[in-house]
Amino acid sequence: MAILWRHSALGHRHAEIGGELEDWNGMGTAWFYDDTPERAKADYEAIRTKAGLMDVSGLKKVHVVGADAAYVIDRVTTRNVEKIAPGRSTYASILNQEGKFIDDCIIYHLAVNTWMVVHGTGTGMEQLASVAAGKNCEILFDDDLHDMSLQGPVSVDLLAKEIPVIRDLAYFGILQTRLFGRDVMISRTGYTGERGYEIFCRAKDATHLWDSILEAGKDMGVRPCQFSTLDLLRTESYLLFYPGDNSETYPFEDGTPCGDTLWELGLEFTVSPGKIGFIGAENHYALKGKERFKIYGVVLEGTTPADEGAALLQDGKQVGHVTFGMYSEVNKHNVGIARMPVAAAKPGTKLVVQNADGSEIAATAEEMPFYDKDKSVRTAKG
Repeated sequence: MAILWRHSALGHRHAEIGGELEDWNGMGTAWFYDDTPERAKADYEAIRTKAGLMDVSGLKKVHVVGADAAYVIDRVTTRNVEKIAPGRSTYASILNQEGKFIDDCIIYHLAVNTWMVVHGTGTGMEQLASVAAGKNCEILFDDDLHDMSLQGPVSVDLLAKEIPVIRDLAYFGILQTRLFGRDVMISRTGYTGERGYEIFCRAKDATHLWDSILEAGKDMGVRPCQFSTLDLLRTESYLLFYPGDNSETYPFEDGTPCGDTLWELGLEFTVSPGKIGFIGAENHYALKGKERFKIYGVVLEGTTPADEGAALLQDGKQVGHVTFGMYSEVNKHNVGIARMPVAAAKPGTKLVVQNADGSEIAATAEEMPFYDKDKSVRTAKG
């Protein structure tokens, strides 16, 4: 049994809805309120058509402050932090010395010499702490800061009742404000491919805000959503989950050590154009064109989704895995994220998905994302 060393102030609320807290990133997390297809479908459809509220406090919040804070973040991440103005945030990757992916994060520029890096299950904080050693910089892990994710098309309407200027908050923008009488930081970010917001608050305010948001949104169809809903949403939105889509979960057959390149994962866009000097930079650029596999999409026939980890076949031979699959009645597609040979990662390549029960489903390789291809939904204004 995992040792939970981090605790969400919302744990009792999850338990009241039937959530059994399981480990994610050291924190008890409500993966399921009700482990049934009906619950999963309802939560997914709420976020795609109305809005859903999730507790994502298991993300690690790391404050980086001091005169050398920008240098430390610039050295650790793939983004040029000088381009991130106060009040803005951006998505970035973190590599090891070999140029292999070890974490992703969102970098928040809160004020002069004041930053926050939010990351998942990788070793981002360790990288930050290592580079900060001896610098005029302090690294503070903040578990009092809780994070709720309100995602879906009516999320802006709900928040605008309390904070009218929320309609002007741009994608990846940050707003320091008050919500239902409590201090919050709201960022226009999320992990769903939908228009949505993350609400950061003090632990002592989390329950009040959780209850207030759900009460204010009950007539709008807003509902609490289990953490596992993110897998359905991220799959059709091409949002990777470390280590679930990585070689740490699907090791290389030839015994090559785990570790994927940004070129293989399709995350090379997270490197600011021309940037050098970040950890692993030289090897990252040297690995271009040397991909051993590609993360790419698959579209399946019918409505039976691919199992998590389903075998991917080409000409009767297993060539990869579907890391996660989903069928959407809302968007009428049966899709998945897959690890496949470079040569197969082209639109229209004929493949077969083999589920754990031995059943086979015809599929074709297709570019991702499958939903909101031009990002017009998540970046909508007004």
